Amino acid sequence: MEKKERLKKVLGFWDIFCLASGAMISSGLFILPGLAYAKSGPAVIFAYILGGIFVIPSVLSKAELATAMPSAGGTYFYIERSLGPGFGTFGGLANWLSLSLKSAFALVGMGVFALLIYPATTGFQIKLLAIAFCILFTILNLTSVKMAGRVQIILVAVLFAALLYYCVFGFISIDVHRYVPFMPYGPKAVFATAGLVFISFGGLTKVASVAEEVKRPSLNIPLGMIIAFLVVTFFYALTVFVTVGIVDKSSLEHSLIPISLGAKQFAPLYGKVMMALAAILAFVTTANAGILSASRSPMAMSRDKLLPKFLQRVNTRFGTPHFSILLTSLFMITVILFLDIYNLVKTASTLMIILFMFVNISVIVMRESRIQNYRPSFRSPFYPWLQIAAIIVYGFLIFEMGPVPIVITAVFMAVCCLWYLFYVSTRVKRRSAIMHIVERITARELAGSTLGSELREILLERDDIVEDRFDRLIKNAIIIDIDGSVSADEAFRRISVELSGRMDIDKNELFKLFKTREELSSTVIQPGLAIPHIIVDSNHKFDVLLVRCKDGIVFPDAPDPVKTMFVLIGSMDERNYHLRALMAIAQIAQEKDFEKNWLAARNIEGLRDVILLSNRTRE
Repeated sequence: MEKKERLKKVLGFWDIFCLASGAMISSGLFILPGLAYAKSGPAVIFAYILGGIFVIPSVLSKAELATAMPSAGGTYFYIERSLGPGFGTFGGLANWLSLSLKSAFALVGMGVFALLIYPATTGFQIKLLAIAFCILFTILNLTSVKMAGRVQIILVAVLFAALLYYCVFGFISIDVHRYVPFMPYGPKAVFATAGLVFISFGGLTKVASVAEEVKRPSLNIPLGMIIAFLVVTFFYALTVFVTVGIVDKSSLEHSLIPISLGAKQFAPLYGKVMMALAAILAFVTTANAGILSASRSPMAMSRDKLLPKFLQRVNTRFGTPHFSILLTSLFMITVILFLDIYNLVKTASTLMIILFMFVNISVIVMRESRIQNYRPSFRSPFYPWLQIAAIIVYGFLIFEMGPVPIVITAVFMAVCCLWYLFYVSTRVKRRSAIMHIVERITARELAGSTLGSELREILLERDDIVEDRFDRLIKNAIIIDIDGSVSADEAFRRISVELSGRMDIDKNELFKLFKTREELSSTVIQPGLAIPHIIVDSNHKFDVLLVRCKDGIVFPDAPDPVKTMFVLIGSMDERNYHLRALMAIAQIAQEKDFEKNWLAARNIEGLRDVILLSNRTRE
């Protein structure tokens, strides 16, 4: 496998929490509540909670995929590895386009609130301000991902403090009569509004794109995403609840500055400006998170030969994908300057919903492929019903987006197909997880093992497994997979033949050594497991051979057939390492699910991976 330039692991739990939180809180909270209120009345509070519920399956699915495959690219990587390069091409470009457009919109969205602070601000000045922030965060992301994460933490902390102030003091001024009638337009309007605000939670899953740069991804990614979801959903519901309770219906309906209007009710002198500053801060955090996550899609696609090679390059000084970041930034600046961003953002929302569908499909494909090295540290509950329900709901939401974004999305998909046909298909022959499902139905040879090998390397990096001598022995070890039941003598004869050439010792002599050792005392140490080990007359020799026999090897004095054998052979001068190897095997054999994984492995390389990915203590 070609060695890839890896990104530095510099992001911790608070970075993930703040990236996810900052990516969610922008127009969905500071602009959308007034428009949503016009559709459903005070029940908009429930619509926001329902919108959060709609995104739960995607949050759980992405958390599972991110802990199994913490690699740059996030959504793109999962779609490509599960469904293949064709879907991966669309997924990667759609993910990049969607995140970039949303981030550009966040920067332009600041203009509404800039006008509150300085009413004489012109449209061109708003664009210049948006571009200035875009350049600032581009420089920050180019020079230090860690610093970009630290800045995000500070910005989000200030933003939460402002929202907490708003909720506490606004709560005191609530007029309960403003909640009556609570659902004036009926339940159907609430569900339609939930579809409108649902995309406000979409930023939560952006953190999957930077999974490769996360320390302890098995813990920090699911924990950061889930806690961010709970906290932001709480603030969404509480802030909207307070706003509905303190702003008159006539003022709130269709308002583009609902939170600022609310602040004006209990702080007439400075409330409006203060929440306008908070809104600008929210848009800035979304833009920063967007540049950070969107830029990882072109990099990951370049690694996989779906885009030109230069986009995968990592700056040797700063450890950041500089070309990918610059491409993303230049695209955002172009959108800000020249394009009708509001219609494009509706298209971005449609693409994001489609990507959510693909993410849930990816979990189903990865699980059903039964790839041995697919080992998420977090598993989505209620599988597969949660994923199936999400796919159906998201299908309905897509049609709610209207004809224009659907047509633009169809054109975009056609462009992706052409790119795949004329650029990708001639360069990429990688097999996806769906081929492993095909393997279960048809011929085993169709699937290949490239994905299993790649997942093994990802897991080694995820779990910080540093290769030691025992791992190197296993990588080069002979592995015998015996069909049917055999006697111990038959197994030892076959083992002797395999080891004879490697140890430069006659096969009959080796067989006698194994027989003699077994006669002294049985090497069956527990039901189903034997560790035959012999000393040979040589120097600087040590080797390991692995045996699996699903139907069992019959040892004369063992009540149960042996299905697993670790065979150790070494010279006297290696006796100290001989003992260490025995300790390593003991740890592996005691590992939870070892026997299940060992017997379920599909082939020789699968058996090798069971040992290489064990959680034993390395030297």
